[in-house]
Amino acid sequence: MAMVLGSKLITRSLRTEGVISRWQGALEIIVTSIEQQIKEVGLNRAQEYLPFLGTLFLFVAVSSLCTVIPGFVPPTGSLSTTAALALCVFFAVPFFGIKEQGLRGYLKTYTEPTLLMLPFNIISELSRTLALAVRLFGNMMSGTMIVAILLTITPLLFPLVMTALGLLTGMVQAYIFSILAAVYIAAATTISTKVSTHG
Repeated sequence: MAMVLGSKLITRSLRTEGVISRWQGALEIIVTSIEQQIKEVGLNRAQEYLPFLGTLFLFVAVSSLCTVIPGFVPPTGSLSTTAALALCVFFAVPFFGIKEQGLRGYLKTYTEPTLLMLPFNIISELSRTLALAVRLFGNMMSGTMIVAILLTITPLLFPLVMTALGLLTGMVQAYIFSILAAVYIAAATTISTKVSTHG
């Protein structure tokens, strides 16, 4: 909710010429950086995937940044939240794959190189979804718990350093999660392209 309100406040006075606000400048840097990362993964039409992948990154990143607020518990510290994010990726992969190559072309990727690979490819899809959820949950939760423990047993300076490291870790996790999602989507579309070309 806070991200939606913040987006509305920042984007209500966007300008395409003249002097732009600092908020718009920061927003443009974030958007262009995410778009460039999407292109580097192999998704050439980055703007098509930007809303989904950008939202994933910003949600995890903002959740991490808000841990500096006393008493704030990041939503990514809950397995139900990380599982929901992983499920979004799970459904997004076939959505973009089918949209790009058609239903038949996408489904053929599950039988490559032979039909015997079908159950293994399905298991792979399910296992990587589970891995996404557990990895993000474990890293975010462990960082929060370590800082909380240090706050109770050590002086002020050390927990501040650990909090800064926790923020850095959170940003790295946001990057890794969104990049992995982009890689999965890119694999679904590019493999389908090869199948449809030779099929």
